[in-house]
Amino acid sequence: MDAPYAVLRLHTWLEVPEGMLLGLGRAELLMRIEETGSLNKAAQVMGMSYRAAWGRLKASEAIVGEPLVEKTPGNKGFVLTALGKRLTVDFKAWHDDVERYALARARETFPWPVEPFQPKEKKRDAAG
Repeated sequence: MDAPYAVLRLHTWLEVPEGMLLGLGRAELLMRIEETGSLNKAAQVMGMSYRAAWGRLKASEAIVGEPLVEKTPGNKGFVLTALGKRLTVDFKAWHDDVERYALARARETFPWPVEPFQPKEKKRDAAG
């Protein structure tokens, strides 16, 4: 019998008594807003509704106490605030560090191969 093949999956987030501050999903939402300039497009890319994305964004902003995004001139989209950019970059770097450490420890600990999780890119239709 072949040894099992394991894939490392980590779910890390930061929370406070009031709720979730920032997790990988919210960090990705902020990254997608930065890439697309649009909360609606960011939500679509992530396969979530605009309302769900807006709710998560506003919940994090309420906990942080300041905006993470701001309207672009002419109100045609969004950009990240300095804090939004910093939190996104810092969370991603921290998560990557934790994942590298967890992967190394898993490979030292378990008798079978352990590989990092590789998310499948969501396919967009011809109109997307």
